[in-house]
Amino acid sequence: MDYKARIRTIPDYPAQGIMFRDVTTLMSDAEAFAAAIEDLCRPYEAAGIAKVAGIDARGFILGGAMAVRLGAGFLPLRKPGKLPYETWSESYELEYGSDALHMHVDGVSEGEKTVLVDDLIATGGTAEAGVKLLRRGGADIVAAVFLVDLPDLRGANRIRKLGIEVRSLIAFEGH
Repeated sequence: MDYKARIRTIPDYPAQGIMFRDVTTLMSDAEAFAAAIEDLCRPYEAAGIAKVAGIDARGFILGGAMAVRLGAGFLPLRKPGKLPYETWSESYELEYGSDALHMHVDGVSEGEKTVLVDDLIATGGTAEAGVKLLRRGGADIVAAVFLVDLPDLRGANRIRKLGIEVRSLIAFEGH
């Protein structure tokens, strides 16, 4: 499957110099979306995954589909003010600003095998915040998976330095 051909690039969004990789075009293609979910899940089908943690917001779309395929629960890692129960929070820097992720304090149990998912990894700040939240809850993080890696921004390396396997389906050079 040529995933790159199904992802739209929007220059200078959300800020000057950013090449935004719009994965919604891939998600709207039923065949490409199904293939991507299958390819993201395949290495973990026999791993006993208990939770798929999806990063707000496109990680929810991927994570929900992955959780169903893997027979796992879905855990949303949300932006501030979106979860109704007691949460833990991790702040992070983006290439164009800062934000935070929140997770319910009872979102994972000690030792639960978990896969972290988002649409794209750039600098790795968001994914690192997700890893920190999951570790705080005691999760056994099996891998962090993404549709797209921007290797020039070294985010995947940042997550690997935390001892986490990183997989992506495609890479785009540059920002």
